[in-house]
Amino acid sequence: MAGLAALARADRAGLGIALTLVAWLLFAATDASVKWLVTAGFPAFQLAFMRYAVNLVLSGGIALRHREVLGGADRGQLALMLLRAFLLISTTVSNFIALTYIPLTVTAAILFSAPIVVCALSGPLLGERVGPWRWLAVLIGFAGVLIVIQPFGAGFHWASLLAVYNACAMALFSLITRRLAGSIAPQTMQLIMGALGTITLLPAALWVWQTPTTLTDWALMVAIGAFAWTGHEFFARAHSFAEAHALMPYSYTYILYAALATYLLFGDVPQGWVALGATLIVVSGLLIWWRESLRRGRA
Repeated sequence: MAGLAALARADRAGLGIALTLVAWLLFAATDASVKWLVTAGFPAFQLAFMRYAVNLVLSGGIALRHREVLGGADRGQLALMLLRAFLLISTTVSNFIALTYIPLTVTAAILFSAPIVVCALSGPLLGERVGPWRWLAVLIGFAGVLIVIQPFGAGFHWASLLAVYNACAMALFSLITRRLAGSIAPQTMQLIMGALGTITLLPAALWVWQTPTTLTDWALMVAIGAFAWTGHEFFARAHSFAEAHALMPYSYTYILYAALATYLLFGDVPQGWVALGATLIVVSGLLIWWRESLRRGRA
């Protein structure tokens, strides 16, 4: 019986890993579609609006079918959900603007310094002890970010600073999600995120709107929201099959997806300094994951 239980746990963990890999593939498809559209001249605010408008339609349809409402959420939780939504919305806008100017591989590498920021903030914000190994990981990751953005070199572009903001905002987003997990349904958070994003981005989207002239452009605009929404659904469901620390290393497949999309769609090969910086960021993230795994094993 114990063997069957272990096999069942392994099967559930495997399913969680598979869902995580698909989720990050969908997130990469979202950003690749955005990169294609901004290169074609579509404004970032229009694309960000479409991303959340489609999210609202899908989340609203599910909420109506299951009659899910905000019942059970107190005022503090509602405030955290709104802050969480704002962080992701602002990240979406700044990411789409950044993709107008810099390669997808650069934004991807910088974005994945978010776990490093989470580690650095987990002490003052969550009261967790951050030991010397994890601080070493933070320093390695910071070095990787500096190599990618080249703040004092000829390759520096101001849009890289938007990607740095994205990493910091996503770190806070992750901490708030961790705080709300287990008490608020993921569908509720999706609905709030879609509604807030649609409402706040509508005026800017109308101001800069450019009507697509081809079916492909319309399809990609709708796909941005569909990819992102489905990716979040898969990501949330993956965490019901496996613990977050077990899934964390597989999130770095996003960088591989982004590099592949950059090459296949835009003919760009990531430069050596981007690859080096991304490698340091991944190493630092895996070091944080390793120390967290050891800590959990001793608990």
